[in-house]
Amino acid sequence: MTGTARGGDRARRGRTRDGSPTRRRRGAADAPRESWSRGRRRTESREEPEERAEPARATSGRTGAARTRAGAAAARRAERERARARPARDSSRTLTRRRPPAARAEDSGPTRGRYLARRWIAVLAVVSVVVVAYLVMFTSLLGVRSVEVIGVKEIAEADVLAAAAIEPGTPMVRLDADEAAARVAGLPRVFEVVVERSWPSTVEIVVTERTPVAVRRAGKEIHLIDATGLDYAITRTAPRGLPTLAMDDVRPDNPATKAAVTVLTAIPKQLRAKVVTVTAKTPGDVRLTLADRRVIKWGNARDNERKAAVLAPLLTRPGKTYDVATPEFPTVAG
Repeated sequence: MTGTARGGDRARRGRTRDGSPTRRRRGAADAPRESWSRGRRRTESREEPEERAEPARATSGRTGAARTRAGAAAARRAERERARARPARDSSRTLTRRRPPAARAEDSGPTRGRYLARRWIAVLAVVSVVVVAYLVMFTSLLGVRSVEVIGVKEIAEADVLAAAAIEPGTPMVRLDADEAAARVAGLPRVFEVVVERSWPSTVEIVVTERTPVAVRRAGKEIHLIDATGLDYAITRTAPRGLPTLAMDDVRPDNPATKAAVTVLTAIPKQLRAKVVTVTAKTPGDVRLTLADRRVIKWGNARDNERKAAVLAPLLTRPGKTYDVATPEFPTVAG
């Protein structure tokens, strides 16, 4: 029994070794192995998708990088386009912001009120122009109020005013200055006349009188002859220092008269003061008689300055007749 007991004990011990305690020890020992294997399988099962996902992640990473670079390039292009378009948009925005509300309202077109206002303004402008033109041209608002005569010495001012015949109140713009000047020029002593408007209401008549260069005696009458050969006035007393034009036919269109007065106006004043008589039977036979009865054969009315220069020293010689008709060959006779 003891053996049996021992055997039984061994058996029990064996069973104990193989039994539940032993199995419990194996289970306790194998539990980590199973848990490790289970964890490894779980880890492998988890890592397998990650390993499988790694190529996809790499591919997607490369694709994402390419997409990122493409997006960056597109963004840069878009930015450049926006930079090019920005000034125009900014300027348009600025102009739009700066436009006043009234200007924006006018863009919609003129309203009826503005249209009528413009029509009335145009009508008033036309009426104003017509009224001003009427007042200026047909009333005495800007009419003649005074007439001044300038430059007269021998002519009476009343004669000039009477000849001009400018009525007071005549509109200045309608005054015919040329016609008034022509009427004044009809006076015998008037050589030249100019009629000018002095705004707003004054008319000036500037007269240049004729200047006599010689006289012509007809009985007791003394006729004044000017530089054109015109017999323009009669006086009782001959002006001092003027020579006598001893000719019967004295008129501006007579060539002999024209030659005689041309010589008188061309010779020096010192010589002219010594001349008492001028004759000219022909245009080429002008003769001057001095106060001491010496006679100068002048010839025609050409080369007057040269003839005067030759005559000056020639008069220092004794004689009665001095011929300078040909200044290259002057002669003294008598």
